[in-house]
Amino acid sequence: MYDKGKILTGLAVFVVVMTYPFWNNIGRAAYVKPELEKPRIAKQCVENVEFMRAEHMAMLNQWRDEVVRDGMHEYHSASSHEAYAKSLTKTCLKCHENKDKFCDKCHNSVGVSPYCWDCHVDPKGVKQ
Repeated sequence: MYDKGKILTGLAVFVVVMTYPFWNNIGRAAYVKPELEKPRIAKQCVENVEFMRAEHMAMLNQWRDEVVRDGMHEYHSASSHEAYAKSLTKTCLKCHENKDKFCDKCHNSVGVSPYCWDCHVDPKGVKQ
């Protein structure tokens, strides 16, 4: 037990490093949901709002895989029982047409960078 000091020092450093993110955020403001521009065209989304907030990226990934790998181009909504085209640009952006005021506003507030726009082009064009 001659290494007791080294072990305790190592454990203390480990605890400080692992709990630093919690200490760093003490006293910071709570997350506030951004006010997003509501769609003008449709009154109802492909799925309900709670599902879309939590699962839209998983749904878009599933759509991509099913369209590209299986040739399945139609989505049947569980909430409205309607059929929609599995398309980011033809379905989602038909209603949520302003990427800056809808997609980017929410994604920037939570600090994520989705890779959708690596392949897809913003229908409103590229700002220069």
